[in-house]
Amino acid sequence: MVTQYKNLINGQMVSTSEMLDVVNPANEEVIGQVPASGEAELNQAVAAARAAFPAWSKKPIEERRAVVQAISATIKENLDELFRLLTAEQGKPHAQAQGEIMGASLMAGAQSTLDLDDEINEDTDERLSRTRRVPVGVVGGIVPWNFPVMMAVQKIAPALLSGCTIVLKPSPFTPLATLRLAELIKDVAPAGVVNIITGEDSLGPMITAHPDIDKITFTGSTATGKKIMEGASKDLKRITLELGGNDASIVLPDANVEKVAEQLFWSSFTNAGQICVAAKRIYIHEDIYDELSTAIAEYAKNVKVGDGAQQGTAVGPIQNKKQYDRVLELVQDAKDNGYKFLVGGDHDPDVPGYYMPITILDNPPEDARIVAEEQFGPVMPLMKFSTEEEVIRRANDSEYGLAGAVWTADPDKGVEIAEQLETGTVWVNEFLHLSPFAPFGGHKQSGFGAEYGKEGLLEFTYPQVITVKKDNVPA
Repeated sequence: MVTQYKNLINGQMVSTSEMLDVVNPANEEVIGQVPASGEAELNQAVAAARAAFPAWSKKPIEERRAVVQAISATIKENLDELFRLLTAEQGKPHAQAQGEIMGASLMAGAQSTLDLDDEINEDTDERLSRTRRVPVGVVGGIVPWNFPVMMAVQKIAPALLSGCTIVLKPSPFTPLATLRLAELIKDVAPAGVVNIITGEDSLGPMITAHPDIDKITFTGSTATGKKIMEGASKDLKRITLELGGNDASIVLPDANVEKVAEQLFWSSFTNAGQICVAAKRIYIHEDIYDELSTAIAEYAKNVKVGDGAQQGTAVGPIQNKKQYDRVLELVQDAKDNGYKFLVGGDHDPDVPGYYMPITILDNPPEDARIVAEEQFGPVMPLMKFSTEEEVIRRANDSEYGLAGAVWTADPDKGVEIAEQLETGTVWVNEFLHLSPFAPFGGHKQSGFGAEYGKEGLLEFTYPQVITVKKDNVPA
């Protein structure tokens, strides 16, 4: 029997008459059903969040901090159940699913330590001026399918700590672990403070347009982000958008080929390449291109692609058929144009599941779709470069600006190049590291606003300046 999950609205787990099927991408079997929420359920959730906001926003930050820490602890206590459920719906191998669930717990715990201290602007004999931070109100959170639990928690934690209440929508492709988490935490926060509802993609625009939602925080594609920005403009909602990326990694000629090959591989293929900050364009200096490209290809041949729940699987399936078909289209375009493949390129359509073999291309042109577009799958184009000036120009020649990396034996040179890249995050000699204390956000069409760190917390607040004239007190 397929398990049915429920929405969390006003502290209660509630269902709907119509349900949505959730499919395991490893075998295309239905593994759960979730509510097909619409306008009625959204209105109930928003009304609950609105009603809970006055009391919640007035609680001392230490009380709000304790609730966020309790959510963190609950996630950790239920690690085993949640990561297995996450693998079943998302496809990622157990080890990576464990990493996401534990990471969500640690992220919430770390963010709970942040403060919203007043800032003194002026303190003289004549006047005292200070800036305090006040919560925006009701937040609408929209979460993608690649890291559903992590993305949900990274919106819930700062919203609650700031004094906001939240209505969260998971992706219809991966709602199960999030709804199970909702059930686990329903009594941790006061009723109405956290509401989690599921529905088709059409529920997203309803959230964006809802007049009683004050802020939207969205992680997903640039195309959808533009629609959210347009919808939010009608009543000037505050928005945070973490959007697409076509992240470039630059490998300088002094890099250690043996050490870098494995790290470059996983910078692209972790979570089957379905990471907004995965390395999607890898530029290798011509002096080491042949040696390094061969080393990466040889490493790839020993990596097992399969069901994430099976022992030994290192790369799981693509999460959903729509994205699977898009990756197949990009690979077919590369074939049609005669680009050279070092590894992969073919798939077996008769095998159940959305499996794409690890695919590595050998020096395709810069205008190839497989290079110019965000692949978001287990595909890695390797390209040669000759000079630093050239590779910086090529790396920056993109509408995106989310993240990038530089690999070199000289960290100072790495920083020098990093400072010339037009992205929100640049790693030198590492990959995919995000700190709960450092802001994360994109440049250009990779979005705006920040998540994580003090800047991410401030996204959920307004500044309010209070000025007192000291020498003008009525008698």
